[in-house]
Amino acid sequence: MAPPLLTLKNIHLTFGGTPLLEGAEISVEPGDRICLVGRNGSGKSTLLKIAAGLIEPDTGERFAHPNASIRYLPQEPDFESYTTAMAYVEDGLGPLQDAYTAKLLLGELGLTGDEDPSHLSGGEARRLALARVLAAEPDVILLDEPTNHLDLPAIEWLEKQLRQAKAALILISHDRRFLEALSRSTVWIDRGTARRMDGNFSGFEDWRDAVLEQEEAERHKLDRKIVRENEWMHGGVTGRRKRNVRRVRELRAMRESVREQRHVQGNVRMAAADGGQSSRLIVETTGVSKSYGETPIVTDFSTKILRGDRIGIVGPNGAGKTTLLKMLTGTLEPDSGTIKLGQSIDLVTLDQRRDELHPDWTLAQALTGGRGDQVVINGRPRHVASYMKDFLFSPEQVRSPLRVLSGGERGRLMLARALAKPSNVLVLDEPTNDLDLETLDLLQELLADYPGTVILVSHDRDFLDRVVTSVIAAEGGGVWGEYAGGYSDMIAQRRGIGLSKSAPTTTNDRTAGVSGGTTSTAAASGQKRKLSFKDKHALETLPATMAALQAEIAALQTKLADPAFFASSGKAFNEATAKLSAAQAALAAAEERWLELEMMREQLGA
Repeated sequence: MAPPLLTLKNIHLTFGGTPLLEGAEISVEPGDRICLVGRNGSGKSTLLKIAAGLIEPDTGERFAHPNASIRYLPQEPDFESYTTAMAYVEDGLGPLQDAYTAKLLLGELGLTGDEDPSHLSGGEARRLALARVLAAEPDVILLDEPTNHLDLPAIEWLEKQLRQAKAALILISHDRRFLEALSRSTVWIDRGTARRMDGNFSGFEDWRDAVLEQEEAERHKLDRKIVRENEWMHGGVTGRRKRNVRRVRELRAMRESVREQRHVQGNVRMAAADGGQSSRLIVETTGVSKSYGETPIVTDFSTKILRGDRIGIVGPNGAGKTTLLKMLTGTLEPDSGTIKLGQSIDLVTLDQRRDELHPDWTLAQALTGGRGDQVVINGRPRHVASYMKDFLFSPEQVRSPLRVLSGGERGRLMLARALAKPSNVLVLDEPTNDLDLETLDLLQELLADYPGTVILVSHDRDFLDRVVTSVIAAEGGGVWGEYAGGYSDMIAQRRGIGLSKSAPTTTNDRTAGVSGGTTSTAAASGQKRKLSFKDKHALETLPATMAALQAEIAALQTKLADPAFFASSGKAFNEATAKLSAAQAALAAAEERWLELEMMREQLGA
């Protein structure tokens, strides 16, 4: 067995008197693909910096194999001493490595190497930092939020590169789809400790919930034992004195244990202030076009957005998502075409750049606008400290300047500001940046229950699949197409209608994405006039297969939800988690195949 490339053992670190890491441990062996997960502020980024050798822990041991090269991608890379992008990448290469690889990677990422790093956009800066890490071909790659600011093509390119890389990998990301595609084991940073689950991230949440339920059961047993010992104490300490002294000492130790327990951090409590009902029509565009110089951004685009719609806008960086969003919300006039806005619209925008936050403001000033200590939510005043608590800010942070907040805390603050304003239309530009997975889940629930209309720009494929009812996607050359469903539905429809970069096609009716897909599939199939025997057999047998998989998934989920199951056998629990992931993947594939065959049968009149 090969020795570990990197080991962290019994890591302790305290910031400002508050323990951040208490005995955290992690071991990285050749071929490992580890995702590091946990709440914002749990110490994920700090542990990764310790692994990179950038931070010294208070106590604990870091061991890196002397022959292993390690490269670290920070959330905010420092380009200050570099005049060109190529100089930055070359500085990360080993002594015997050729700059040709660096040049090749920069080209694949849309950079020439001659750019001034200080003038790059957020997406370009992230791609440059990735090129530096990957060009070195290290033995261990440490990635902190690598998908932040990347567009979907870049994220998919990065997934492919990391799959092919021979290096061991530790990554932190809020992008579920990215984690599921790359991880083989999951390390959960929780209350200062690191717990490892040997399995893909797809099984993490069930495993985590089972662990927390088991902890709660153990805590309840301890509480009941303390109650019994207290009753004994109140009955008088007499008789067998030595035994009584021992019991008093044990009771004191149990009370100390309860006091020192670090309880799970609560969840964000989100609710959007109600802006009343808007008109049924939110916005209707007819033949809208917009260009900047000779570059077409939007060409002959027509759509209708109605009350209650959840619209996702996707496309590469620079495709014109922000321009389209501004036209849809009436803040930018088109060059040609008409835009009709509905009545009684209260629109609130969440901007990904967070430019409106002044670093010297306190949290209270950011939420109240500097006017007292009250926030008005749905017509009712609330003390700012109480409202902040809903978004997991402590009372001590009321007077803290914004410059000391982490990326996740700034994200939660922006959500708190946006949701405090009355609205019936929410416009969200990259709302998932820096949010932990639990906060993302709650944001998804909020948007599902939100009575108004949602228009969002996002590169998070899982978030789009969970939230939106239709997707407006850039097809190239200023052409935008609209597809029913989420991101995965858009990909399936694009495959069905044969879209390509060289021959883009736009679909502006929300239901035409499906019907257009079946028609074009028939054309693409050319001479295919009937279902094959294999296709017919699959149509007949797939429903039973899907039913069996659904029953298996339900049984496994029930089994995994039992806290006693994890306590009895961790190995059996991991095996069941792997079976659940495999069954869910098989069900998704079966459903996709059945839908494809049903559409084929309908178009052929079979």
